[in-house]
Amino acid sequence: MKVAVAQISCSLEDPEANLLKVRDFTRRAKDEAGAELIIFPEMIDTGYSMRVIREHANDWNRGFLPRLQEVARKLSVAIVAGVSERNGSSIYNSQVLIDSHGDIPAKYRKTHLYAVAPVEEQTCFAPGNSFASFELGGLHFGFSICYDLRFPEMYRKLVTEHDVAAFVISSAWPFPRVEHFRTLAIARAIENQSYVVASNRVGKDDDLWFCGSSAIIDPRGVVVAAASADREELIAADLSQELVLSVRSRVESLSHRREDLYK
Repeated sequence: MKVAVAQISCSLEDPEANLLKVRDFTRRAKDEAGAELIIFPEMIDTGYSMRVIREHANDWNRGFLPRLQEVARKLSVAIVAGVSERNGSSIYNSQVLIDSHGDIPAKYRKTHLYAVAPVEEQTCFAPGNSFASFELGGLHFGFSICYDLRFPEMYRKLVTEHDVAAFVISSAWPFPRVEHFRTLAIARAIENQSYVVASNRVGKDDDLWFCGSSAIIDPRGVVVAAASADREELIAADLSQELVLSVRSRVESLSHRREDLYK
């Protein structure tokens, strides 16, 4: 299946402007790339600022998300995006799948919060407590958000317990650690013999600059599509279950694990 990645900047406190950009990139993904699925970065509704998210996060019955569903439905393209989710007194850093009919068959709440100054996500978000996956176009995809990338246990669990063949990452990764982002994304692909489809922000929110470098990486660790570090871009590539199975059958490292030694 053809998958596209949108590398975009966002406007703080301006969901309307962000929605227009999402609509434009989704239309381009369909018309220019023939994509069935497009991945967007983290917190595309509010922008990535704890002060803004606390003020503008909505429940999913109103505001940004229903309009995002309308975009997916009208353009007949599935969308994965990082968005805020207010549920009672809690706010979650969430990732949602909206299918080409505009329905929401799966979602994920970020489990690993970046509790490091000056960001300190734990002051804004409640952590999620479970991993999640979905099936689309004959492939099983696993959700993950930004800082999750530093926790290989999560990705291995998605492969072994959810039968995941491709990881989708929505991110707002900052410039000082751009090489970490690139290296960790390739490592997650190689060690799990799985695709990594990573969408990262560009631009600036408050004092935080984002490092782009969005990429689609195949199960061999080959970067098959890559974006710049500082410009809005759309990239795309074909994903194949047959390639995943071929790579895993050639070197059966997943079955060679010594779980008796890991506990």
